[in-house]
Amino acid sequence: MGDKAQTHHPGAAGRALEADRPASVRNVVLVGHSGSGKTTLVEALALTAGAVNRAGRVEDGGTVSDYDDIEHRQQRSVQLSLVPVEWDDIKINILDTPGYADFVGELRAGLRAADAALFVVSASDGVDGSTRMVWEECAAVGMPRAIVITHLEAARANFEEMTRTCAEAFGGDDPDAVLPLYLPLRGPEGPDGHAPVTGLIGLLSQKLFDYSTGERKESEPGEDQLPDIEDARNRLIEGIIAESEDETLMDRYLGGEQVDVKTLIQDLERAVARGSFFPVLAAAPAADGARQGLGTVELLELVTGGFPTPFEHPLPGVTTIDGKPRELKPCDTDGPLVAEVVKTASDPYVGRISLVRVFSGTLRPDRTVHVSGHGLTDRGHEDHDVDEKVGALSMPFGKQQRPVTHAVAGDLVCVAKLGRAETGDTLSAKDDPLLMEPWQMPDPLLPLAIQAHSKADEDKLSQGLSRLVAEDPTMRLEQNQDTHQVVLWCLGEAHADVALERLRSRYGVQVDVVPHKVSLRETFAHKAAGRGRHVKQSGGHGQYAICEIEVEPLPGGSGIEFVDKVVGGAVPRQFIPSVEKGVRAQAAKGVAAGYPLVDVRVTLLDGKAHSVDSSDAAFQTAGALALREAAAETRIHLLEPVAEVTVLVGDDYVGAVMSDLSSRRGRLLGTEQVGSGRTLIRAEVPEFEIGRYAVDLRSLSHGTARFDRSYARHEPMPPQIAERIREQAGDHD
Repeated sequence: MGDKAQTHHPGAAGRALEADRPASVRNVVLVGHSGSGKTTLVEALALTAGAVNRAGRVEDGGTVSDYDDIEHRQQRSVQLSLVPVEWDDIKINILDTPGYADFVGELRAGLRAADAALFVVSASDGVDGSTRMVWEECAAVGMPRAIVITHLEAARANFEEMTRTCAEAFGGDDPDAVLPLYLPLRGPEGPDGHAPVTGLIGLLSQKLFDYSTGERKESEPGEDQLPDIEDARNRLIEGIIAESEDETLMDRYLGGEQVDVKTLIQDLERAVARGSFFPVLAAAPAADGARQGLGTVELLELVTGGFPTPFEHPLPGVTTIDGKPRELKPCDTDGPLVAEVVKTASDPYVGRISLVRVFSGTLRPDRTVHVSGHGLTDRGHEDHDVDEKVGALSMPFGKQQRPVTHAVAGDLVCVAKLGRAETGDTLSAKDDPLLMEPWQMPDPLLPLAIQAHSKADEDKLSQGLSRLVAEDPTMRLEQNQDTHQVVLWCLGEAHADVALERLRSRYGVQVDVVPHKVSLRETFAHKAAGRGRHVKQSGGHGQYAICEIEVEPLPGGSGIEFVDKVVGGAVPRQFIPSVEKGVRAQAAKGVAAGYPLVDVRVTLLDGKAHSVDSSDAAFQTAGALALREAAAETRIHLLEPVAEVTVLVGDDYVGAVMSDLSSRRGRLLGTEQVGSGRTLIRAEVPEFEIGRYAVDLRSLSHGTARFDRSYARHEPMPPQIAERIREQAGDHD
């Protein structure tokens, strides 16, 4: 790592990087809250590795963040981006993820594509709750992790204090597994009293790495240059030895034996790669005109030396198309092709571009592959199995795509012109179609009801929406049959704003946002009777039908029951289905506020017919009239949908969340301790009250809580609210 004495070979700016074997690839995802400095760090790493010639620029113009045509100023915050660099003949695929909670789907895609995670923590902001949750997700799957502290130039930034904070937040039961490898070296204080960080001190090698000239210089410190690092160094050595596979090493060290630095570095790298030790480093961007930013060399050394190769990444579950398990060797370049689309974007010049992680086999251009998409039908993605020809393969470089000839197992690559492939789909051989188990997608819980702005937009809306959800599986498209609304379910307000902007700018569709409607129902409060009389004579055949019915309420979920109790042929047998048809048609339209009538039994008791003027249509009309008259004779309940809600929240916010649920007419069902200082709250809440709960809960819990909802039942709403709904329905009429 940074204490090694070796020659580095940065990649040439503008050259397309192509790996020939999995062992020469490292896939690392950057994780951190918005503003922690992830994208700035990516640019600094690209500059140090020689992928760009000057900070924030590529050879032919454009920042290294300009990956697709995404949202202009928001590019750095709303999408997963890939920056490939080369260091010591190792290709490093750096995946930069959004820090906003609304785009956690992009983060999950980055975690799926990576083999290790670099958590970026701002020295001025600290560790937020959402970052802790992602750390726990990585821990659950054993993903190797390291921490880099940024913004050391900020006033009152304290590296040592932030390191302790990280140990408390991420160390769990073993804070000694989270330790710094270097300590910042500060220069003289400026006029403002702030001493800038000019270099790093290697705790293992006890060497100085000076960045004050804009390029890292290694030196042996004199006695007066080396601050007191003995405690930090001893703690680091003990932490590394505790993870050593040599069980005798700790006893020898405690007995006074000096452990060779080379041995410590080897043990450190193995511990990092297997996810049992989490080093802390520091980084800062390069100054204007400088070639290397503080700590960037050390980070690149950590990634190449300490992070695992793709061989060590467990292969997600693979099955045949019909669900039979398939055992594959991890990262076998000669094995069956298995690759996954982790991101889909549109380029105005080349069309759809798919970012693909190859897990097995070798992907080549101009070959026909099988595209499988299963398991996301609830989000508007129909299951599909199609064959498609792979277009050009490329690596992103700023706004450009630089062509490559192939992508081996373990590598990431951009694939052009896969017109049917969507995010989450599996690519496999045409003659050996396979399917990968999909990664966990966050459930979109914020509804956005939209309608086309004009007739021209209406013609383009369906295609634009289908492309939108193909790119972003965290969105769910709903065509609500009850409310007749088109609803995009999103993760939050920013997610919704980006969706609207993409529809407008990318697909040329202008839409209007309209109030989201909740699917209400009506039912009878008490038994009632009604008589439907439809008698008209206007020359020629008239219309004659009379029927008498009784309506009684049924338990929730019963639907509409129709019972025939006519005796003596008062209503001819051929017209009884007509009465039922009329009753059901009127029930679908509603009898009070225009919402479907449910959970009643309608009994046909009597009626009259005419030998000439009675007809199917006449008895349908009479049945509808009878139901309306019965409704006028009793009180009609408006039924609202009630959701079962589960909220996972930190213990510090349990009281606030429970109080908030109660204020939403929620019924608390209980709580459950789930460990790690979190509680699961169960409640039933009317859907009227949780339309914006995804936004409100995030604010209430400072982004640390998440919730799930599922439909429980419809039940009567309070009379005062029902009356207001009826009045609004009357106003619309």
